[in-house]
Amino acid sequence: MAEKTVSADSGSTFKTLRNLWPYMWPADRPDLRARVVWATVLLVVAKLTLVAGPYFFKWATDALAGDAKSAPPLPAFMLAPVMLVIAYNVVRLVQLGFNQLRDALFARVGQYAVRQLAFRTFVHMHQLSLRFHLERRTGGLSRIIERGTKGIETIVRFTVLNTLPTILEFALTAGIFAVTYGWKYVAVVAVTVWLYIWFTIRASDWRIVIRRDMNDSDTDASTKAIDSLLNFETVKYFNNESMEAERFDRSMARYEIAATRIWTSLGWLNFGQGVIFGLGTVIVMCLSALEVQAGTQTVGDFVFINAMLIQLSVPLNFIGFIYREIRQGLTDIEQMFDLLDVPQEIVDKPGAKPLVVGSGKVEFRDVQFSY
Repeated sequence: MAEKTVSADSGSTFKTLRNLWPYMWPADRPDLRARVVWATVLLVVAKLTLVAGPYFFKWATDALAGDAKSAPPLPAFMLAPVMLVIAYNVVRLVQLGFNQLRDALFARVGQYAVRQLAFRTFVHMHQLSLRFHLERRTGGLSRIIERGTKGIETIVRFTVLNTLPTILEFALTAGIFAVTYGWKYVAVVAVTVWLYIWFTIRASDWRIVIRRDMNDSDTDASTKAIDSLLNFETVKYFNNESMEAERFDRSMARYEIAATRIWTSLGWLNFGQGVIFGLGTVIVMCLSALEVQAGTQTVGDFVFINAMLIQLSVPLNFIGFIYREIRQGLTDIEQMFDLLDVPQEIVDKPGAKPLVVGSGKVEFRDVQFSY
């Protein structure tokens, strides 16, 4: 059975996540299920707290501007601008604390999944026949298991702790904009985020191809260098130092070109992301500025909208990295599940009884030895 590379874009992605779910929601571990529930609750509370922060910033701005009509429904001692600014920063600290507590609660669940899947794979490898192990390279098997266990951590960290919070934050932002400012704000923000994610995924796929070329060139150069040094005497005998140096330099030249393209493509990716989000921000802020001039919004609303967009931009900056890591993690886990799907050649029949040895002995006759 040859090792294969599985794309995370294939239809097997859903199957992989479905196979992984029992390890994240174990039926025999109610304590871990409780951790998942509490981590989810903390996730929601943290995002609600994060969204509440810009409100204090808005109220502080209106208070400083002397706009009494937009006074928040808070106790009188909280209406002072200084108190509102302090509350804004306290809310951000509370949100940070909720996030850290969520990560701490979910860490046990993720590590349990890593342990159980690694244990199951290890046991399954010992249950397979000698034929399987003779046809496979042990080093390749160990790399698949190692990458698979790391892939579980990657999926847990980036899907549960990054992707889901970002989706929830966008939903909350869209809901607040729809209720408070109207659907035209939601439309602009939604289109901006969609274009941002689409561009990031396309550019990341392009950069993955370039990085693969760079890694191949790096591996080729490393192989030539090690082989040449291991065969140092042979190279010296045949006076091939110049030829070996030229071969190594050609590989490094290919690496240089690919590495340069990696940095160039990163620049284009960052520039494109900045243009897309910048245009969306300009449109939204212009809409808000016009309404402030018309008297339908306050300066605090203008500041609030800008603060919400800045908060939304923070997780979006990591979309490319998260997408690449999740894609690689899914690929590694799929390869691990492929190993678990390999059937056993030697299986006991249903109802088979264990061998019972009543009596027996081992006898050596006419055994001779000489040296």
